[in-house]
This record gives sequence, C-alpha cells and structure tokens, in this order.
Amino acid sequence: MATYAKKKSYTISCSRAFFSAVTDLARRRGVNAADVVRSVLLLLPEADIRAFPDPGGPPPGDRETVILKSGPAIGRPWRRKPRLQVRLAADSDVSLVRRALALALAIERGEVALRLDAGRQDAALAAAAAERETNDKVERLRTIVAALSFEPLAGGVRTPEEALHVLGFPPRSRPSAGLLRERFRLLATIHHPDSQHGSHRRMSQLNAAMEVLGGGTS
Repeated sequence: MATYAKKKSYTISCSRAFFSAVTDLARRRGVNAADVVRSVLLLLPEADIRAFPDPGGPPPGDRETVILKSGPAIGRPWRRKPRLQVRLAADSDVSLVRRALALALAIERGEVALRLDAGRQDAALAAAAAERETNDKVERLRTIVAALSFEPLAGGVRTPEEALHVLGFPPRSRPSAGLLRERFRLLATIHHPDSQHGSHRRMSQLNAAMEVLGGGTS
C-alpha cells in the first residue's frame, strides 16, 4: 500500500520584494511557492542549494499590511513582517527553503545557469513524472471517496434505519455486532478528521449510528 510523506505548513520570513518576486514567478508558471521549492530541491544537490546565499528575513521596518480574518479584531488591518506560507515535507529546513526560492529567482533572471548531466536530468524527469502520477492518483481517490460517501443527515442519526444508511447497510437489515464494528472501522479510516479525506460531520454521524444500533465503537 502506498504511503505519503507527512507535510507541514512553514512560515518563511522574507522581505516584501522577495515575497513579490516569488509569488509573481509562481503565478506566471501556474504553480505555488511550494512547487517552486520542490522543483529546485528535485533538480539540484542540497549542497549546491546551501552554498547559495540566504536572502534572510525582512530588514528593519519592512512590513506588510493584512486584514485580520478571525478573532476579536476581525476586519482590522495589521502590520506584520512579510512571510511566505509553503506546505512541504515535515522535515524541511526554513533556511534551505529560502535559499531554494532565491536560487529559482536567480535562474529565472538568468543570473545562474543550470546545467544537468544526462543521468541526473533523466532521474529528475522520472521523479517529477512519478510525483505527478501520485498526485493524480490521490486526486482520483478524493473524487471517488466524495462520490461514494454518505450525505450527512440534516437532523442527525435518530432511528435504526438512519443508522443503517450511514453505515451503508440496506434498510431493515440485521448486521451482527461484529459486522457493525468491522464496517465502522473501515468507514472511520476514511472519514476520521485526521485522515486525508476526513469529515467531522460524517465521523460524528458514524459514532451516532453505532450508538443507535448498540454496536459501540471500541
């Protein structure tokens, strides 16, 4: 069974000029900043990326204005240090990420020439193709899960018939306690909020269905 590397959201502090240059590059390429980072990490040895100067964080007084979207001060402007948000592998290094972005900008401006030997280029192309295939499979899986998932009941799970519907059994069927627990565990792996396709509402109704049918969830 395929496994996927855990990812984490990173805050990359930078100057406003660096932020604008990176976001503009990503926009023109039809990707996001994390894709730019992954491309550089895929094509170049880590040692070469670390040898490139780190542009560092914003200089004193360099701030951006954002509108708060939550909390007591929602809707108010807030001056903060500029930053990029990128979602990458959980063991990523912020300094390496910033250097990779700076290197991508230098390549784009023609300040750095990128040369790959044939073997490394073939490996990079193969790895990129494998990543695209994996992303396509994950997207297809999400589509299948969304299509097959039960529609949460507006009024919650109150009757045995509704509980059977949520667990995917025909009306008036009488599944054993063991079969109920087996079906619950299968659906919970899909709908648990911590999973890739998780849903708090569906998971809550799965628990409620087991309670109504007296199957428990242990």
